[in-house]
Amino acid sequence: MKVVEERLKDDEGEIKLVPETLDDLWHLKYIIEPGDVVFSLTKRISESSDKLRSDKEKVTVRLGIKVEKVEFHRFANRLRVTGTIVAGVEDSGYHTINITPGKELSIIKEKWKDEQLKRISEAIKASNRPEIIIVTMEEGEAHVGALREWGVEELSIVSRSYGKGMGSYREEFFNEILSILENMEFSYAVVAGPGFAKDDFIHFLREKNPEIAKKVVKADTSSVGRRGFIEVLKRGVIEKIVGELRIAQEAEYMDRVLEEIAKNGKVAYGKDEVEKALNYGAVEILLIADDYLLEQREFWDVDSLLRAVEEGGGRVIILSSEFEPGKQLMSLGGIAALLRFQIF
Repeated sequence: MKVVEERLKDDEGEIKLVPETLDDLWHLKYIIEPGDVVFSLTKRISESSDKLRSDKEKVTVRLGIKVEKVEFHRFANRLRVTGTIVAGVEDSGYHTINITPGKELSIIKEKWKDEQLKRISEAIKASNRPEIIIVTMEEGEAHVGALREWGVEELSIVSRSYGKGMGSYREEFFNEILSILENMEFSYAVVAGPGFAKDDFIHFLREKNPEIAKKVVKADTSSVGRRGFIEVLKRGVIEKIVGELRIAQEAEYMDRVLEEIAKNGKVAYGKDEVEKALNYGAVEILLIADDYLLEQREFWDVDSLLRAVEEGGGRVIILSSEFEPGKQLMSLGGIAALLRFQIF
């Protein structure tokens, strides 16, 4: 996410920004609300000026709409914002603006919530660090790159001359790659290559640094270096792993919730139980489904609860209702908490 301009006074006003990734569009679904005014470039059908012709053409215009509905289309890679036209070439009627990565928009609110401003801040931080690292490797040679908007930036090359199975030399090779990864901040890593070195390195990671190993996905390529990076991108590995790893992480949290429920343990679920646990200072991790968050804002100040959890040293994790862990959470009332100590 990139903020182009910010005009706020007492939490009221306009923020002009550019979403850069699919994640940014997902964040915008929970930032843009009914009643906001959104400006962006869009296509409108214009009748031909030639009265003898009945054909119509689409022209690009800048419209402002008062938002009534926001829809996130994950697989179409876009956010649809629908509402009544309030500014532009027309001042009446309905229109839908399609927001895609790279498209600038302005959001005007009467009141910006702290949670919304924090979302923007976190999205900006995420855009400044590599979300995905790619390591292409074979025996004695490894290339480490970071996925950027424009492609893969090669960051490091590790080279060792040794034969396969040369004990200490191979471990030094793996340790050098690990050292590079330990000094980087990233969410996911693809380890790819043509032979068995990648498999052995992943096994090495699981023993030496399980936390990094959890972020790793394996891929097969016929080359290393830049050609290997291109192979990873062309094979659609990135698109697959981001969704799969996120679902896996969310599933881990839901498994913990269900385990604690089964043994009457350190867990709370449903609005009333979670609020009671928060009053006791017991909430360690709050899980909330994105659809539940959106729905409940109309009925109570759910954002205050999220702030209270974080101010109390807890973590807030928003689960996507599109996938099974989020659906499981919705079946429990849309909100649950893993607790520091048992209170029920």
